[in-house]
Amino acid sequence: MKNKNFASILIFIIFLFASFATFYFFVKKYQPLELKNNNDIADDFSFVEKNDCVSKIEERVVRGNSLSGLIEPSTSVKILFGFYDCNKIRRGDIVAYNYAGNPEPIIKIVKGVEGDKFQLKKTSSSWNISINDKIVENSEGEPYVLNERGYKMLSLYERDYGGVIPLNAYLILGNAANGTLDSSVFGLIDKSDILGKVKL
Repeated sequence: MKNKNFASILIFIIFLFASFATFYFFVKKYQPLELKNNNDIADDFSFVEKNDCVSKIEERVVRGNSLSGLIEPSTSVKILFGFYDCNKIRRGDIVAYNYAGNPEPIIKIVKGVEGDKFQLKKTSSSWNISINDKIVENSEGEPYVLNERGYKMLSLYERDYGGVIPLNAYLILGNAANGTLDSSVFGLIDKSDILGKVKL
């Protein structure tokens, strides 16, 4: 009888220990992300996506007006560096892009992702961009308009890749319908040059 009681107590202790270990592991794994920038931005993003790949979060002030209508100049945003190391880049994401020669990253909207059908469509005086047979528009519902230079730049990709955005390549644009410093100027970009996701 004593052996039976001892075995029951031992099983109960092992159960308690296992429960505590499981709880401890869960708390450690899912505790809030440590913010590693000097400003110690205290903000809970409540990510739906995985966030354990974010290496640091930095607050930056938007200086240009290429995203006006979505993000105005002088607005403070947060860049989640490394976010896309383990998260998918999606159409509509606002990203920080490492533009060569620029001391600061530029922020743009992802309008086309790898595997998308990509075409340039002629209008009476210019060209529009079509992604998956739909004309690409800004936040105001205005179609993006390419000038001659933008057409020449993007038509190279349309021709070379058979009208499909290749693996690890993305079309990023500002919010101005007539173009900004974006893919209409420098073409499709590589995933390796995307620094992170931008959050307001």
